[in-house]
Amino acid sequence: MLVYWPHAGPTALAAFFASLVEGVEALTVVLAVGTVRGWRTTLLGTGAGIGVLLLAVAILGPALTWISLDAVRAVVGTLLLLFGLRWLHKAILRSAGVIALHDEAAIYARQQQALRGMHASATRWDTVAFVLAFKSVVLEGTEVVFIVLALAAGRRGLLWPASLGAIAALAAVALAGIAVRRPLARIPENSLKFVVGVLLSAFGTYWAGEGLRAPWPGHDWAILGLIAAYLAVAAVAARLCRWRVAMTAQAAGR
Repeated sequence: MLVYWPHAGPTALAAFFASLVEGVEALTVVLAVGTVRGWRTTLLGTGAGIGVLLLAVAILGPALTWISLDAVRAVVGTLLLLFGLRWLHKAILRSAGVIALHDEAAIYARQQQALRGMHASATRWDTVAFVLAFKSVVLEGTEVVFIVLALAAGRRGLLWPASLGAIAALAAVALAGIAVRRPLARIPENSLKFVVGVLLSAFGTYWAGEGLRAPWPGHDWAILGLIAAYLAVAAVAARLCRWRVAMTAQAAGR
């Protein structure tokens, strides 16, 4: 299998960080459900959700080879760019204090409170726990599947690096969840989203350009230049946003 090494590392890294963010969000719900409703049915729902996501990757991944590579690069690159810019935009605004940071501990507490108000099943099978765990894993995992497939669409042989990055992140989240049985609130989620936004935006730009047959200086290595460029622009934008928020607060205090 041919592997494009200039892309394999960043591909695995982007999939890892994106999956880490989504995995923490799914874990928050699963832990809340399991703690309040019991673990047997909750874990069955979690396993069923993971099975559905793996099946989607197994079916849709090979299907990418049946479509014109230029068309795939142009369409998926554009979608990936929009996806990355959305993450980057929110991360910049959160770092400046314009919108609130994502608080997994607060979400965990709200989930537990809501679950305690639900009627518990008298049998060993708890439909509520199964459905909530399944839905959480599938909803959060859908973004992971999209990112993995989008990252793999640009080059032949990138499905495995993207898949391995996602699997490594989900395994890390699962092991941490088993160890602490509480939301991973200490993970700097906004910093992760900042990094993911940069990586996805860079990949999206590169794939879209290749789909339109635009020549890239340095060919495959241009992706590293795009990552550096997006990182620099995003860092400047975050600093400007923080300065603007500080100036606004200072003017309001006069």
